[in-house]
Amino acid sequence: MLKRLVVTGYKQHELGIFDEKNPGIRFIKKTLENRFRTLLDEGLEWVILSGQLGVETWAAEVVLELKEEFPQLKYALLPPFLDQEKRWNETKQENYRLIVEKADFYRSLTSKPYEAPWQFIEKNKFFLRNSDGILILYDEETDGSPKFIKKEAERYAEKSNYEVLTITGDDLRVVTEEEQMENWDN
Repeated sequence: MLKRLVVTGYKQHELGIFDEKNPGIRFIKKTLENRFRTLLDEGLEWVILSGQLGVETWAAEVVLELKEEFPQLKYALLPPFLDQEKRWNETKQENYRLIVEKADFYRSLTSKPYEAPWQFIEKNKFFLRNSDGILILYDEETDGSPKFIKKEAERYAEKSNYEVLTITGDDLRVVTEEEQMENWDN
């Protein structure tokens, strides 16, 4: 049973999304919501995020919306280092601060600002050891940063009772088509 789920995926720029008005965000969030609803029916309690821009911040926003209906749902925000948002623009920093403030648990995994890639590697190991599964928005046909944790999670799953779930481009297309059909009918 998945009680503690890590959620990750592409960063905003990897998807070609450079502002919060991009219509693709709505479809990504709807796809995440659908997946969370299914997992909530199966016992999901915690969503674990590092808070990177893109899929992870959108997942936090979806959890906040779902908390009204599922008050038992919580999320932990565990960035790999201090001040991860330091170089982001003001709007993104403000959105991040809201997500931090509303998190059920928040702590930086290292007590230092960014030093080197080892902090991301350690974050991935910590997340895998402290969760029951991972949901990754990643498509094999579109390379990007999620491939590293996906490979690591698959190796981890071979040795332990761990679930690796994915959202692919096809999953997003299905949600997009469903939304368009609903709008067509209205």
